[in-house]
Amino acid sequence: MSDDNISDKKDSSNVEMLRRIQTAESVLLPIPRDAFEKLYLSPKLPTAGNLRRTFGNPTPISLMGFLLAATPAAMETMGWRGSGGNGGAILPVFIFFGGMVQILGAVGEWIIGNTFSCALFFTYGTFWVVQGTSQMPFYAVGTNYSPTGNSLEGMQTPEFAATTGLYFVCLAVLTSIYVICSIRTNVCLFLALFLLVITFALFAATFFQLALGNVASAASLQKVAGAFNLALCIPIWWIFIAQIFEAVDFPLTIPVGDLSTIVLGKSQKARKHESEQQ
Repeated sequence: MSDDNISDKKDSSNVEMLRRIQTAESVLLPIPRDAFEKLYLSPKLPTAGNLRRTFGNPTPISLMGFLLAATPAAMETMGWRGSGGNGGAILPVFIFFGGMVQILGAVGEWIIGNTFSCALFFTYGTFWVVQGTSQMPFYAVGTNYSPTGNSLEGMQTPEFAATTGLYFVCLAVLTSIYVICSIRTNVCLFLALFLLVITFALFAATFFQLALGNVASAASLQKVAGAFNLALCIPIWWIFIAQIFEAVDFPLTIPVGDLSTIVLGKSQKARKHESEQQ
């Protein structure tokens, strides 16, 4: 066999090998990275299969559920138009829009391989289910804090307030981890999660003040928390509008501030280092 034939076979083998290699820059989706970041809240990573082509994008569904629960809840927390009562009038909205819709969207994100988005929507979907059910008499969350077994009385005790405050501290810590991860996504999501950390911290401070008996301070902190809650909804509304526009191929393009090309991932840095050494 001639050397030319051997060389041709090696060249064709190398070409075939390169075709089989999938990198983070060449995912199955034939869309640019900036468009991908509008459609999904996860960084563009290699995923096997064609599920993203088969199923619709679940992200706008979850965003819609979050917004329809968080936006009126923020307004109610600040007492707009005489609202209040911890959102008691819209508990079904908390449970179904904020909770169930986000959880269903999280399942959709899991199916198509978007782990980060899946974690986000499972976390905050469950949060809204907890928010709604904890105010329902059926669950009687204050029973263990009342000597008479009266749930409503138990919910007014310092122990109940302090325990709830610790729960919000844990939510703030978890969201802080998500904030770090969101540096690889887009500016809008990063800003929303950053404001959410402040919101959870303010709600924790509110309950700690209630536990100490400082009702006036707690009321002031609650209004500030509501303001930050409303502020974080603004970039989420922006992402939602951008994704809905992309879904119908709307002629107007809305930027969300793609960060994935600015903050390189570990695999991207490794490939860059290899290319520099060659």
